[in-house]
Amino acid sequence: MSAKAEKIQLFNLSTINMRVFHLTWLSFFLCFFGWFGIAPMLSIVREDLGITTDQIVNTNMIAVASTVVMRLVIGWLCDRIGPRITYTWLLILGSIPVMLIGLSNSYEQFLIARMFIGAIGAAFVITQFHTSVMFAPKIVGTANATTAGWGNLGGGVTQQVMPFIFAATLAWFGSEHLAWRYAMIGPGILLFIMGILYYNFTKDTPEGNYKDLTDGTNRKKSANGSFLEAVKDYRVWILFLIYGACFGVELIVNSKAALYFTDYFDMDLKTAGLIAGLFGMMNLFARSLGGFMGDRFGKFMGLVGRVRWLFVALLCEGAALILFSRMDTIPLIIGSIMIFSLFVQMSEGATYSVVPFINKKALGAVSGIVGAGGNAGAVAGMLLFKKQLTGLEWTESFLYLGFIVAGVSLVTFLIKFPKSAEEEEPMEETKEKQESVSKEVEPEEAELELA
Repeated sequence: MSAKAEKIQLFNLSTINMRVFHLTWLSFFLCFFGWFGIAPMLSIVREDLGITTDQIVNTNMIAVASTVVMRLVIGWLCDRIGPRITYTWLLILGSIPVMLIGLSNSYEQFLIARMFIGAIGAAFVITQFHTSVMFAPKIVGTANATTAGWGNLGGGVTQQVMPFIFAATLAWFGSEHLAWRYAMIGPGILLFIMGILYYNFTKDTPEGNYKDLTDGTNRKKSANGSFLEAVKDYRVWILFLIYGACFGVELIVNSKAALYFTDYFDMDLKTAGLIAGLFGMMNLFARSLGGFMGDRFGKFMGLVGRVRWLFVALLCEGAALILFSRMDTIPLIIGSIMIFSLFVQMSEGATYSVVPFINKKALGAVSGIVGAGGNAGAVAGMLLFKKQLTGLEWTESFLYLGFIVAGVSLVTFLIKFPKSAEEEEPMEETKEKQESVSKEVEPEEAELELA
């Protein structure tokens, strides 16, 4: 009998499902803090280390690119040793370069530090994997989108909070040269603490940890085969491309927004960080909304409905990015970035409302490959912002990126599911309802509730 949760009860911490729900999003939130904590201070770092804007772009690219490989590895590890141990070590080991980035005294040292920090971006894969095994099919899209969205919220909070942490350290040390370096120690300490909490308060599955389950050995043996099976599925690579067009674009904006507003609109560091932070703050509900809509479309139209919703969200994202690129005053910039933020995050939620149904036996591998697509898309998209390479102003780079996203939305029509897969979701729902009746519990429609 499945112990997967059929609803999200936000204030109920008595079940392992909800403890995992909250610790996964909180861990990913802190990983974002460490991953992009330096972004709002890049103009200070650029001046302190004497490096160019193009070199800053390179460090952004390496921070995102290193995550591509790590997401593939992390997905395989989730299938093999479980999400609990995988997340614990990622958090603890990832905290080290975050705390030590302040020791950088040259472009090369800063680049290497950001490369190692990029590894913690793989936390997303574990978050999605762990949520997927804890929640039933009819609510898994909403659960995945909510944990990922609240984790991504760390990107927006980072943009707004780090300038104030920088100001506090500046007031204490009286030197910008020291302030940005010491500002990163706090996020590193929090990551280390969260690694310990994750180990002690979560389990791999609702039934227990991999090492305690009877099929634990079989899981390890099948991990390699599952990964190869996922690699051979063309739908996985379509979703890889799609996720690059939504999460990849979000990463680009997270890493460039503050510098874009500073350089093109003459904003000070705090104002630029505040406006850039609004983009990430939409994760509070936008990604959840995308996953919720995926579940709704899935209820009425099956798996095809989930894919059709993904097309709509992605197309609107492209149009919104084109609109953002054309705005030339601060009020219009704020309005357009909010619209764009809504659709880019809904697209991400819609993507991971489809992922759990591609191959349930290779869930970690599929999650890892698709998640890596987000970072690969970010690296490819960042090439548009290398002025020495393209000759483009950043306003034009955003414009072309918007057209690319709109074009990618069309590949959603290539995602097909066999008839057996279309029937599997309602069959699982029926099974779960029968199990609920056997326990003399009235079946209820899965919903996000504050209970």
